Amino acid sequence: MSELGPSPLMAGDLNLSVAQARATIAAALTPITGSESVGLTQALGRVLAADVISPIAVPAHDNSAMDGYAFAGARLVEGVTSRFTPIGTAFAGAAFAGEVGAGQCVRIMTGAVMPAGCDTVVPQELCGVDAGSGAVCIEPGVIRRGENRRKRGEDLALGGCALPAGRVIRPVDLGLIASLGITSVTVRRRLRVALFSTGNELRSPDQPLDDGCIYDSNRYSLMGALQRLGMEVVDLGLVRDDPAALQATLDIAVAQADVVLTSGGVSVGEADYTRTLLASMGEVAFWKVAMRPGRPFAFGPLRGTTPDTTSWLFALPGNPVAALVTFYVFARDALLQLAGATPEPLVVLQARSTAAIRKRPGRSEFQRGRVSQAADGAWQVEITGSQGAGILRSMSEANCLVVLGHEQASVAVGDRVDVWLFDGLV
Repeated sequence: MSELGPSPLMAGDLNLSVAQARATIAAALTPITGSESVGLTQALGRVLAADVISPIAVPAHDNSAMDGYAFAGARLVEGVTSRFTPIGTAFAGAAFAGEVGAGQCVRIMTGAVMPAGCDTVVPQELCGVDAGSGAVCIEPGVIRRGENRRKRGEDLALGGCALPAGRVIRPVDLGLIASLGITSVTVRRRLRVALFSTGNELRSPDQPLDDGCIYDSNRYSLMGALQRLGMEVVDLGLVRDDPAALQATLDIAVAQADVVLTSGGVSVGEADYTRTLLASMGEVAFWKVAMRPGRPFAFGPLRGTTPDTTSWLFALPGNPVAALVTFYVFARDALLQLAGATPEPLVVLQARSTAAIRKRPGRSEFQRGRVSQAADGAWQVEITGSQGAGILRSMSEANCLVVLGHEQASVAVGDRVDVWLFDGLV
């Protein structure tokens, strides 16, 4: 279904570092085309297909940043108390209509348009009012000319770029767009991702659990991860380890989606028919990535039954934790790139390790951890139980991944380690 064309990839069973694999994937991908216009209430999480250009200046007029009194700053006299006579009030949404002359001022509220002849606002708490004459008295040095005035267009000029193409729209962006009087935006169409799990031992949660079988968890974890990225998910369910069933499912996936995301036997490529099938459909490379968990991984373009259909295959390991870790390490950024989003590196937090972690150089490791604040206010991270690739509970208990780099050795108690947080403000 994708407009993407295949790109040459490294072939065969290769031992790659995480960095090499990520770079190879990024170099192969080209963002999808196609866009649509959506209203603001449907725009959250979508990728902007065009710059949002401001049709107005923000603010539209010079206005007050404070509650106080507006006057001409040139009338301040150094070393002398300045006195101004109030002649009216300016409210937000109800401007003062007259012109302010020499020695006069206007009571003004935050956000109100600056009256003609005024360029300075003194906050009400920094001045006094003469009880007899009602004059506003400003002591020397309290305020300087031009203070507390927001200038027209200082936030955003008329015709300026409010948000760039490629931005994933956040809640605050919706408010910014609405503040410009814009009710709809042009966004990329959603990236379509076909998802299925492979394995004769897998059962859906609503099926009886036969001896030697397990419930499929990967599809549900990965579906949630895809939905969080704003992807359109095509759920193709469970597929048995059977050449005909796999071929039929892949044909459907390529016809309907830009990306095919699998977990299980396809990624490992243990059966000869799997390699033969994928080789006949594209240029999929099987990699042994130097990482833990998630060593087996396959990636590449798949051709459909018609020449104009191509999808990208990301074949993840079958172990539940390994499937999620490889998704975060390889698929997450790649899917955003395909969706047309401007790349934004994951924020890396440094935290003190509360325990020693054994690690040998020559591979990247991703440990499940929980970040918290120590008594001294510093960030610390503890490992959440057993780190086996099939133990999903320790992943559920974690709020981060502890990232141990390719050349990094063992970690001692108190050493600082890199951390990827699962959740954050957006």
